[in-house]
Amino acid sequence: MIVICDTSPILYLLLINQIELLPRLYQTIIIPDVVQAEMQAPGAPLALQNWIDHPPEWLEICSVAPGNDPRLQRLQAGEQAAILLAQSLKADLLIVDDLAARQIAQKLGINIIGLLGILGEAGRRNWLNFPETLRQLLEVTNFRASPQLVQDLLKEFYR
Repeated sequence: MIVICDTSPILYLLLINQIELLPRLYQTIIIPDVVQAEMQAPGAPLALQNWIDHPPEWLEICSVAPGNDPRLQRLQAGEQAAILLAQSLKADLLIVDDLAARQIAQKLGINIIGLLGILGEAGRRNWLNFPETLRQLLEVTNFRASPQLVQDLLKEFYR
């Protein structure tokens, strides 16, 4: 399975100590070199800089040729590169949270999942307490999700 990831899902998983969900769910994760550069940039969260300075064995970094799709121009560089890499590798899945990037990827026929989807899947597999992990994510980080989405997800775990 070819799985491409953008910066923010990795950052948030690191901040809530759940980064190992990625290899448990997908074995190998590929990030574009542009995403690696974002992670190493001055001003990036220290936890992220430290993590990418010593990347785990399950992480692969690929160079991405620039694209010329005008739909991607309004996205940040990492999201553009992740979508381009997903297209070029015919990825099975793209992990991305930015709404505009998700919408463009879907229009391009790329299967997507976001951080909440990953946490939900881990919760369904009983690898974590989803409501508690979601609470931690929303309290400890600056991750944002619509209240309706949060309520819909929690309903699944409180049946």
